[in-house]
Amino acid sequence: MRALTIRDGELVIEQHADPTPGTTEVLVAVAAAGLNAADLLQLRGLYPAPAGSPQDIPGLELAGEVVGIGAGVTRWGVGDRVMAVVAGGAQAELCVVDESHLLRVPTTMDPVEAGAFPEAFSTAFDAMVTQGRLSAGDRLLVTGAAGGVGTAAIQLGRAIGAVVVACARDTARHAALTDLGADLVITPDEVAGHGPYDVVLELVGAASLTTGVLSSLATGARVVVIGVGGGASVEVNLLGLMGSRATIGGSTLRARNRTEKAIVASAVTDHVLPLVERGDIDVPILATFSLDDAEAAYERFAAGGKLGKIVLTF
Repeated sequence: MRALTIRDGELVIEQHADPTPGTTEVLVAVAAAGLNAADLLQLRGLYPAPAGSPQDIPGLELAGEVVGIGAGVTRWGVGDRVMAVVAGGAQAELCVVDESHLLRVPTTMDPVEAGAFPEAFSTAFDAMVTQGRLSAGDRLLVTGAAGGVGTAAIQLGRAIGAVVVACARDTARHAALTDLGADLVITPDEVAGHGPYDVVLELVGAASLTTGVLSSLATGARVVVIGVGGGASVEVNLLGLMGSRATIGGSTLRARNRTEKAIVASAVTDHVLPLVERGDIDVPILATFSLDDAEAAYERFAAGGKLGKIVLTF
């Protein structure tokens, strides 16, 4: 198979042996694979894939068709349209995925949208709902809201019935965030003036937390940190945290074990895919690139200033 490959900090396309599915795995012919910040970090040597995943083939999400199954697979058959979050190796013509981690692609979703869906929506739902316990009527703050997870979070928050406050530095993208369902779109310096917040999905990190978030928490607030591009260290006023009875937690999906990832996939199947089928969810796509143009895709991703996913097609 052909695969995007990291060699000495550079991206090249190389031939690799076709992977073979294990007992509970399926082999997927990849049609589309979304790009994510983790891919850039892996390229720079800062975010290696977990043990057991390809170390030289990037990619955390994919969509395609099942072309092979392991001896113990019971949920899927050859020809099924599927999508998934994986720990690595998605940016290749073929990828093996545990059967419990796969999501069925709704008939309303095309391959490019499916390739851009799993990581953002799984991450947003797990962080906001499973960990942050977001419910109808809560005031939700999404920082760094113009990215893939941010745009997913806005739509999921709207569907749940929360009051969604989206924070994005680039005002040129505010109208698009409103169109996705945000009740209010603000800049970082306006965060403190629009609280208090019951749930905060923190996609920026220290710079955001210290410029309004931590001082604007409702009683019993839940802050879930899943991005630290704006800094990974922050000084916390513990008296203020105690006074608000707030909690601060963090999350990643990539290194979770098989069972934990299966739980996330099951939750997305039960609670998010029905929203897609009803037309309540949109997957914004900024651009698609062929595998041969992968270097240009990475450059566009790294350039920033985007709203919508960048997707490799095969």
